[in-house]
Amino acid sequence: MKTFLLLLLLLSAADHIHAQLTVSGTVFDSSRRNYVKDVRVETNAGTYTITDSMGRYKIQVTDKDSLTFIYQNKPTQKFIVTQIANLNQFDISLHVNVKDGIKTLREVVVFSKSYQQDSAENRNIYADVYNFRKPTIRTSVSPGGAVGADMNEIINMFRFKRNKQIKAFQARLEQQEQDRYVAYRFNKKFVGRVTQLKAAELDTFMVRYLPAYEFASMADEVTFNRYILNSSYAFKIELLRSGISNLPSEASKEN
Repeated sequence: MKTFLLLLLLLSAADHIHAQLTVSGTVFDSSRRNYVKDVRVETNAGTYTITDSMGRYKIQVTDKDSLTFIYQNKPTQKFIVTQIANLNQFDISLHVNVKDGIKTLREVVVFSKSYQQDSAENRNIYADVYNFRKPTIRTSVSPGGAVGADMNEIINMFRFKRNKQIKAFQARLEQQEQDRYVAYRFNKKFVGRVTQLKAAELDTFMVRYLPAYEFASMADEVTFNRYILNSSYAFKIELLRSGISNLPSEASKEN
């Protein structure tokens, strides 16, 4: 009986998880200054909503859904939910011109440093460390054109402590760069939105299911999102089992 109840709970939890995702945003015309109202936003499951006078929409989806925007019976391409970077602000621009009485501000673009820009900047600052290689005998050409041994390389060959420190610093910088990349992809806001975990449960999940750099750097968006979702199922099963095992037994109730 307990096994049957557990299966029901798991199935219910899985259905609940699929129903939790919400996509919202604004639809603009080709100028990205005018809102487009009465756009039908439809999922591949058949549910839909209509944009309001400000071009805004909000629709419930699952991780298996895709979205299509239909205006004047002309549909856009399908947008796969798992490939949408920001579900809370999925704005799109249609190839139409809308003349509306509502005047909007000209488009404001806010730039922030991406992970790639931060990484490139860091590598530029510490270029000598990143490009460090073990000193060896090399040749150099003098201003007069004479070819001879590079004395700096020869001297550096015997600076054992200095070479060891630079190699250690290089390894630490590379590890920090890998850790930042994993944190960039496996960030708390994104993971919380996909898993619907909160507070202490989310903190525990973030630590327990932190992916390795090799996987985070090689996995595409669909594979990475599937990893998070499947891991959340396993984690929630553990929580359910833990809750059932912590329930007082009939014998303890009688005592």
